[in-house]
Amino acid sequence: MIIDTHIHLDNEQYYDDLKEVLTRARQGGVERFIIPGADPKDLKRAKKLAHEHEDIFFSVGMHPYDIKNFSEELIREYSKDEKCVAIGECGLDYFRLPEDEQEKEDEIALQKEVFRAHIRLANELNKPLIVHIRNASSDARKILEEEKSQGGVLHCYNADDELLPLAKIGFYFGIGGVLTFKNARKLVEVLPKIPKDRLLIETDGPYLTPHPYRGKRNEPFYTTLVAEKICELLDEDLEYISTLTSKNAQSLFGLDI
Repeated sequence: MIIDTHIHLDNEQYYDDLKEVLTRARQGGVERFIIPGADPKDLKRAKKLAHEHEDIFFSVGMHPYDIKNFSEELIREYSKDEKCVAIGECGLDYFRLPEDEQEKEDEIALQKEVFRAHIRLANELNKPLIVHIRNASSDARKILEEEKSQGGVLHCYNADDELLPLAKIGFYFGIGGVLTFKNARKLVEVLPKIPKDRLLIETDGPYLTPHPYRGKRNEPFYTTLVAEKICELLDEDLEYISTLTSKNAQSLFGLDI
């Protein structure tokens, strides 16, 4: 059994064949799916899918690229749903900042403000965070510690050693298709440093498709490839890693397994 802890099933790339995508995944041993809230316009579909399928859950939040219309009220509303298991994805992403210095400062300030708001809501609502960090490890860690975050998952963990201590305050590390990439040397090196009881498996589909299917749409069925790569690097068997990561996901998100 594998739990895909980060899969954008509400994305338009799955509109035409979602039934087939889910069938392939379930037949391949994927038994739970979590749709991360990223763009407010997709939340209705994420919630609808979660209520149509017993094994699908969702979270509510706003990706750093979609925070212009951040709404605390919206997050509170969706967080009340019984299938909503987390707050996020949220975080900091400095990869595509404006070139103008003032605009850059303003963008970073807004991202930090909204990230803090997500953390405070997660603490108040007693839900884990789904955190997105790109080119912003120092700032993200500082904010999580300052706001006394109660924990969550570092989605698509960026292999930065600076973030490893977050395991001590309740954070898990989402490992996806990037681990199979030829240029994933740093993630390969840092993987053994992650406490095993803090490992999670994800796809981030339809993005970041693992080798040997890079360039094609990612989907939950490919979590097996991620699990197999983890087994290879940690010298463990597939049943152990599948069971371990599923129990970790259940512990964090409160999923029945």
